[in-house]
Amino acid sequence: MVTVQRFFKQETAGGYVLIAASLLGLIWANSPIAGVYHDLLHAKIGIVSEVYTIKLTTHEWVNDALMTVFFFLIGLEMKYAVLRGQLSSVAKAALPAIAAVGGMIVPAAICFALVSHEPARVQGWAIPAATDIAFALAALGMLGPSVPQSLKVFLTALAVIDDLGAIVIIAVFYTPNIVWAALIAALVGIALLVLMNRLGVVATAPYVVLGLLVWVCVFESGVHATLAGVTVAFTIPMASLPKIEHALSPWVAFLIVPLFGLFNAGISFAGLTPAVLLAPLPLGIAAGLFVGKQVGIFGFSWIATRVAKIQRPDGVTWPMLYGAAVLGGIGFTMSLFIGTLAFTSEDALTETKIGVLLGSFLSAIAGYFVLRAATRSTGNRKPSTG
Repeated sequence: MVTVQRFFKQETAGGYVLIAASLLGLIWANSPIAGVYHDLLHAKIGIVSEVYTIKLTTHEWVNDALMTVFFFLIGLEMKYAVLRGQLSSVAKAALPAIAAVGGMIVPAAICFALVSHEPARVQGWAIPAATDIAFALAALGMLGPSVPQSLKVFLTALAVIDDLGAIVIIAVFYTPNIVWAALIAALVGIALLVLMNRLGVVATAPYVVLGLLVWVCVFESGVHATLAGVTVAFTIPMASLPKIEHALSPWVAFLIVPLFGLFNAGISFAGLTPAVLLAPLPLGIAAGLFVGKQVGIFGFSWIATRVAKIQRPDGVTWPMLYGAAVLGGIGFTMSLFIGTLAFTSEDALTETKIGVLLGSFLSAIAGYFVLRAATRSTGNRKPSTG
């Protein structure tokens, strides 16, 4: 697996590219050539053969196909973290796991409370439950070496667990109709992948071929196809993880996720009024991300240290941990992704994007300044871990 230092460097750089791509999408959608943006977004692209035919819009290819690779990489990182990394023991995983649970429950509860009286919007309750690790690490990267490595590891572990929670939410709450024959075929493919792993097959090609077939079956089953990425990742042998992760990471960080940002951040400001910001859905999402995340992550962390006597990461003060909790409110990629599953109407999607952008922006700015103040006041003094 990549070294921790290299991982953070790549995630930080990828976060900057994601920010640039998202801003480009936002500017493009409000420019004189906005029509080109929307035409490109809805252009149909197909693969036609005697065996199988599939036609999707550019937006669907990015969200349903390319993002599967993103989820596959998340799956690889989860597997490594659980077996050998920062989640490989109870002591290592306890605090970020508890913080992640709080960081999902409180934002979702806040959003649900604000949209529960609107049946057409209540499906968006889970949107602020996710944290965007690329954006969060990019914000940490701006602070330079003053941020303890242990805080970066904590935030990464929290985001990995957070992603797992988001995947469970997608599987349970955003799978409306299931074609059982296709799903059974996908399960057979997964069983064959597991068998190959057990037999010691480490060659990449068989996993790629079977993985693609599993993706097609999951796509046709009605379950969101990106879940195939995570499932297939857990069947990959540990011996093959470093090579595959090394090959995929740059493509995901510098192409796939930025393309997602480009094609999902485009909001037209035409006709928008300040009242839209106070509508239940954008307000619920923004409040869930900016308020709910910091309350959930920091509050559950504090309770864990006081009740369960779990120690903070070495060298991390409470102000630093609070700053990381605020950065946890950057929910961009996964929050937007859940939003595209929750809603199909343009109005609801626009409200979703406004809420995600607002909540993520506030969290990024506030988290950066809180952490800058925390790291400056600490200096070289080593804090207690109690």
